[in-house]
Amino acid sequence: MTRDIAIQTAAAQYDSGRFLNDLRRRVAFRTESQEPESGGRLRGYLDEELTPLLAQWGFTCRIVENPVNGAGPFLIAHRHEDDALPTVLSYGHGDVVRGYDAQWRAGLTPWDVTIDGERWYGRGTADNKGQHSINLAALKAVLHARDGRLGFNLKLLFETGEEVGSPGLHELCSRLRDELAADVLIASDGPRLCADRPTIFLGSRGLVNFKLELTLREGGHHSGNWGGLLRNPGVVLASAIASMVDAHGKILVDGLRPPPIPESVRRALAEIRVGGNPGEPEVDRDYGEPGLTPTERVFGWNNLEVLAFRTGNPEKPVNAIPPHAIAYLQLRFVVGTNWQDLERIVRAHLDAHGFDMIELEVERGAPATRVNPDNDWVQWALRSLRETTGADPVLLPNLGGTLPNDVFAEVLGMPTLWVPHSYPGCSQHAPNEHLLGPVVRDGLRIMAGLFWDLGARDAGASNPAPHPTTLA
Repeated sequence: MTRDIAIQTAAAQYDSGRFLNDLRRRVAFRTESQEPESGGRLRGYLDEELTPLLAQWGFTCRIVENPVNGAGPFLIAHRHEDDALPTVLSYGHGDVVRGYDAQWRAGLTPWDVTIDGERWYGRGTADNKGQHSINLAALKAVLHARDGRLGFNLKLLFETGEEVGSPGLHELCSRLRDELAADVLIASDGPRLCADRPTIFLGSRGLVNFKLELTLREGGHHSGNWGGLLRNPGVVLASAIASMVDAHGKILVDGLRPPPIPESVRRALAEIRVGGNPGEPEVDRDYGEPGLTPTERVFGWNNLEVLAFRTGNPEKPVNAIPPHAIAYLQLRFVVGTNWQDLERIVRAHLDAHGFDMIELEVERGAPATRVNPDNDWVQWALRSLRETTGADPVLLPNLGGTLPNDVFAEVLGMPTLWVPHSYPGCSQHAPNEHLLGPVVRDGLRIMAGLFWDLGARDAGASNPAPHPTTLA
């Protein structure tokens, strides 16, 4: 059997409709992790859908209760072939956001896969059932092509709470660090750079949300009688924000700015262009950090965003100076940012600029992660995708958004490779979520080639995986 046969076998699952049938069955599980009554369905997805399949392929499977009370369970599956072979960890999540059934376009339902042209509609098709289903189908193709062997050791971790912040994931991986140890993480989530560009990203930007609030007095006061006499909290709060980020999006607080972009990251981003795809907004090229390309701004730099701002009564404004103003802000940041000290940094900035009356509350945060683009595993994966597709894949040092990648990069301490099978216009988390059929077929071929190459240890192999490391 050969690499080409593995790839053809994976593509045949798309062509025959078998992959679509599997995905339909999985989408039908209404696994909305935000809904308290979904507990049985979350467990059912792991216990009734994934476990029997993996057991049939020679995996040892167990359901692990979440260390956080009331949160959804995990599935851990192992397939060990030889101590001398590389060990891979892969990850997926079986939960989805709420279906919002009534908001979908006529003729569509979130709980089935409806095909309209190239679009495969259904909740979870893009995030994440469709993506981990592609990877499972590719594994099946490699098992078939290698007569029941993968040629590497594989550990699988599925959670059921990613859409509510992955409760318990960090604690579980800390407890089971030895059991989940591997040479590399290979998983799929998030979007490609664009639909027709196979992509690898190596981590994600972090995020931290915080709230600024100012209450100056009880009740509103007539703007004619009191205007110019009473401090307006909306004006004060807007001025405070303007002291932190200017009208062109440049961050003005030194502690919220990242270190210079590493040269290896600049090289990886040099040939990448963002935006310009159908249905996407036009990039504001004069917004963001001066001197950076749009690509560097979203993948190599930090941005400070105002998510919401409220003062007075916007729905029914009256001629009164409001007593209160509140703003919700978010910092998206790259590796090297001192995000855990954000409360001290912002507090000191506000006080130094005369805004000591503004209350600050840091709400939540997640770390940034990034693998060096020159890492051996990264270069190996790029060669694999290049051999399968005949074109250079996009390499992103990190995703612009945020995933729980710090669990794998920091808690478990392994390089992380993400190969997404979605695209920016997929309506993820919204009504009318969908996959693109051509991307599904392409993803099946790519992952079959990647998994084949992981097991390519013979002398004639064109792209063997990096030699296994010794894990402490």
